[in-house]
Amino acid sequence: MADLARPPCMTELVGTPLGQIIAARIAATGPITLAEYMAECLLHPDHGYYTTRTPFGAAGDFTTAPEISQMFGELLGLCLAQSWLDQGAPNPFTLAELGPGRGTLMADVLRATRAVPGFHAGAQVMLVEASPALRSEQLARLAPRDITHADSIAALPDQPLFLLANEFFDALPIRQFQFDGTHWRERLVGVQGGLLAFGLSDPLTLPFVAPAFRDPAPGRVVEVCPAAQPIAETIGQRIHAHGGAALIVDYGGWRSAGDTFQAVRAHGFADPLATPGQADLTAHVDFEALAAHAGLPHAYTGQGPFLLRLGIEARAARLAHSLTGAPLQSHLAAHRRLTHPQEMGSVFKVLGLHRPGTPPPPGFA
Repeated sequence: MADLARPPCMTELVGTPLGQIIAARIAATGPITLAEYMAECLLHPDHGYYTTRTPFGAAGDFTTAPEISQMFGELLGLCLAQSWLDQGAPNPFTLAELGPGRGTLMADVLRATRAVPGFHAGAQVMLVEASPALRSEQLARLAPRDITHADSIAALPDQPLFLLANEFFDALPIRQFQFDGTHWRERLVGVQGGLLAFGLSDPLTLPFVAPAFRDPAPGRVVEVCPAAQPIAETIGQRIHAHGGAALIVDYGGWRSAGDTFQAVRAHGFADPLATPGQADLTAHVDFEALAAHAGLPHAYTGQGPFLLRLGIEARAARLAHSLTGAPLQSHLAAHRRLTHPQEMGSVFKVLGLHRPGTPPPPGFA
């Protein structure tokens, strides 16, 4: 395993129990891909980040848009409800969320859409969630609404699908490839001097046929997310066959753009090799790849413009009307955080997918 140009992260393997497990695996079978490392850190049955804790909110490691303000979920819910109406209000239909966290987003969606005639009566609410702890929290938060959990998107029923995925794809394991001027090499995690470190594989043939690989330059890093492809394909197949729409919200851009792999712990950035299993590991989402895999008509914009077009200003003003003092300031700060270009407004993007022959969801230019 060749060294990267930058120094390896110097990390004590004994820092966490999972670090010891990963080190033993590497010692036995050799360096592992970044995707393998992420999967172990996030989903290990005994020590994985998502299997051992609830990471959301002020007491966790990060805060998502639904936790910042109810306005986010309300507007996304009404957006999907309008798409449902635009497609003839099919009944029954699946109202699904991928990676629903504590259930906050779906709770806001359901509250905002209560007045849409027939929407709740026709909706079969399904949450794609792997964590037993989060499943229990979702059921409690969404009671008394009848909720069905699914292990994967493939388990959703064959009927019209109206789907939300907020900060879901960024947590899927990625692979990274770096061009050395002559060949592509894969970025790996290995052990050097008793420490976890990044390194590069032997030269490879062109790893994937993707636009990001077509114009290599020395040192260029391309990220791919193999796990995202079958999920996006299934979303596309369901909506193409049965109707529906999907809203995918995440941080990223249109086409893979360099090394975006990062760790977040206690609301700050951390060394991704420092505490395996105790920090969230993410990477920016390649929305171009998601749209291509889904194979549907699509629309794409920043989160800020999207929410503004959906009417967040009016909703914010209405909620602010009865607030004063600290609650008012908190509300105004939440509005800014969701929409301002220097906060989540431009870093986070929205991809809207819809059935051929139907209009895109509201909120896109």
